[in-house]
Amino acid sequence: MPTPIVQATGRRKTSVARVRLLDGTGQFTLNGRSLDQYFPEAAHRMRVVEPLKVTELEGRFDISATLEGGGTTGQSDALRLGIARALLEVDPELRRVLKKAGMLRRDDRKVERKKYGLRKARRAPQFTKR
Repeated sequence: MPTPIVQATGRRKTSVARVRLLDGTGQFTLNGRSLDQYFPEAAHRMRVVEPLKVTELEGRFDISATLEGGGTTGQSDALRLGIARALLEVDPELRRVLKKAGMLRRDDRKVERKKYGLRKARRAPQFTKR
């Protein structure tokens, strides 16, 4: 396996993506699977490749990533952030483009915990008068 150019980490909800950028032809290896196999939904695949499209670097790097935790949405967004951060390490001049597209901001929203006496985090039980 070729040596990575750069490594970066992306996080979203409870998901963590460790991304390695390698010189190559645009191949994705996510937990040993291809992008199409790992993210069957087109919307998730589009979010993952967005940093490469915005910076016009599609097909220049092979991306190898280890994804853990959460679901498909959290993992795809974590991978997107990891790719954007890795591209920034390759070329700091890309910061303006990536920042304008909003790809360098970590979305820190997480699921709120359920409280006792309630049905969900904030949903109260139905009130009955009689």
